[in-house]
Order: sequence, then structure tokens, then C-alpha cells
Amino acid sequence: MSSMLFSPVSLGPLQLSNRIAIAPMCQYSSVDGLPTDWHTIHLGSLALSGAGLLIIEATAVTPEGRISPDDLGLWSQAHQEALEPVIRAMRRHSPIKIAIQLAHAGRKASTEVPWEGGAQIAPDRPRGWQTVAPSSLAHADGEVPPLALDDDGLARVKQGFVDAARRAHALGLDGIELHAAHGYLMHQFLSPLSNRRADAYGGSLENRMRFPLEVFDAVRAAVPQDMAVGVRISATDWVEGGWEIEQSLHFARELKARGCDFIHVSTGGLSPQQKIPVGPGYQVEFAQRIKEETGMPTIGVGLITEAQHAESILQQGQADLIGLARAMLYDPRWPWHAAAQLGEQVFAPPQYWRSQPREYKELFGSK
Repeated sequence: MSSMLFSPVSLGPLQLSNRIAIAPMCQYSSVDGLPTDWHTIHLGSLALSGAGLLIIEATAVTPEGRISPDDLGLWSQAHQEALEPVIRAMRRHSPIKIAIQLAHAGRKASTEVPWEGGAQIAPDRPRGWQTVAPSSLAHADGEVPPLALDDDGLARVKQGFVDAARRAHALGLDGIELHAAHGYLMHQFLSPLSNRRADAYGGSLENRMRFPLEVFDAVRAAVPQDMAVGVRISATDWVEGGWEIEQSLHFARELKARGCDFIHVSTGGLSPQQKIPVGPGYQVEFAQRIKEETGMPTIGVGLITEAQHAESILQQGQADLIGLARAMLYDPRWPWHAAAQLGEQVFAPPQYWRSQPREYKELFGSK
């Protein structure tokens, strides 16, 4: 029997050769939001992996929307032009489909890079800036609280997403993933732990969903229908009284009604109080519920490191695609090894064909 992991799948208009998606992973290696040589090397390596889809790291739609001063951005024509040769190089040597995750960090912006501790950089410190959020509530004790976005601020953020989406389309990318997970701005609007607004954007579930849905609608309208647009969510905050799966299901249904092409299901990131029971596939149950109850194409992620585990998730109907992040950093040829184990064929550039072991002599192809 052929494996599901290496069978084709569609995310709306986006046709993928297999069901391995490289999840977006921040590299903290940009200069003023511009890509550097690191991005050419890093993304180029992943483009040769044999995965069906590569989602470029969280890319800020405004300068203050960066997680760190070293985050990638797409808020100007200069950023589009700088990213163009990186995309062109991947296209020249790989058939992998490429999407980009558009993001705004909200109150989790202005931080040190992880290997420098990841702490907030206060607005009055070098490289720091004043963060913004739905409400003036700090992410963690001791941090400078964000400014609550007013109507003009909301309009600027929304326009930032629209402009970045248009630039992504101009770059010839295949899809856009809107980041509404991991405690960043749109997740902050969704969760009652971070959204204490008293206007039309706070309070009830419908109000808390309003701004993320407005952003989705604006982005969907800004790019052609043949460009896939999806959303990444945290299905639960893992905190009592916070955002949880029932609200995520309601949000997913609203997204589906608006033409959302896929949903990428993660968890957590909103609060330091989270208690996450980490283990292999620990987030897959949330992807399964959303897939079963909404019918949306769903990407499952979360400590999925073995080919047989990934295959079993798909065979059991728990997700439509498998998202890999750290596993791909550790083993950028993970799809090659998975194809060998499952008796399948996978894309590899012809320059590498002579590397295949004799027992897997039919492993590589050009698809």
C-alpha cells in the first residue's frame, strides 16, 4: 500500500506533491528586517529537502511587529526586493511550494534573540521599542506594558498585513499563512487573558475574533484566489480561563466560511502560566478535532519526529499534512529518510542522486 505521507494533497488552490510541510521557524538573522546570506543558505537547504511545502519564518508586517530587532520583515518595497533573489534561487533548483507566514508580535515584540535569553528589550534601551497590543497588559511580570491599539493603530496593522500580502504575491509565493498563534498579536486578540477591551474588539468571543477575522478578510481580498491563504492558531492557551479548543472550533468555522484554505494547529505561547503536557504528537488531538468538526485542510504539528508516526497520524485521519520544525533543522533530509523507510520516491536535485544508498536505488526523482 502506498503511503499517505507521500501522496498529493491540496490546500485550496495549492497543489502539493506530498504531505510534509516545513513549519515556519524564526532565524533572528535579519538586518533591519532584510534577509541576509543566512536566509539564502538556510532556506536553500530546506528547499532541497523533498518536502511538499516550505513556509518561510514569521515575517513582520510593520517594524514594531518584529519579535526581535533581528526578525525578517516585509513592510516595504526594499524588503520585497531583498527577498526576491532568495526566492528565485529556491525556484531555480527545487519544485517545492513556498508560502510565507505574515506576523505581528504585539506585546511579545522587542525581545532579545533566544540565544541571548529572549528577554524583553525596554523601549528606552538600545534596539528596543514600545510594543502595542489589544490591551495594556504585559506578557510577563516585570515587562513594560504595551500600548493598547486605538482605531488608527488597528487600521495601520491591518494595512500592514494587506501590503505585505501583496508583496508576497508579487514575489510569486504560493501561499500566505497568517500568524494567529503562540501569543502574538492576533492570538492576543482572541484570548480573554490578553484582551480586556471594552469596545467592539473585546469581551464576547465574537468581539475577540473580530480583528483577526477582519485581517483575514482584508488579506484574502488583497491577493488572487489562486494564492492559498491559511491561518496558524494555538488551539489552547493551556491556562484555565484562557483560549481553548471550543473557541478554536468556532474561530475555524468562521475562517472556513470566509474562504480560508487551511488551518495550522499548534498550541500555547500566550502566557508564562501555561502548563503543557509535552510528548510525541501532543498537539495532534487538537488538529484532529478541527479537521473532523470543520472539514478544513489541517496541518498537525508537535514533536512528530518519526516517519511511521507521521504516517499513522495521516492514516488515522488526524491531520491532512504533517508540520515539521525542529526535526527539519536537526535533519534537513528528513523527507529523504522518511521516503526510504516507507518505500516511496522523493524529490532530490540530480546533483545529489549518486548519494542514495544501494538498497534505496529508486528513492530519488525529480518530481
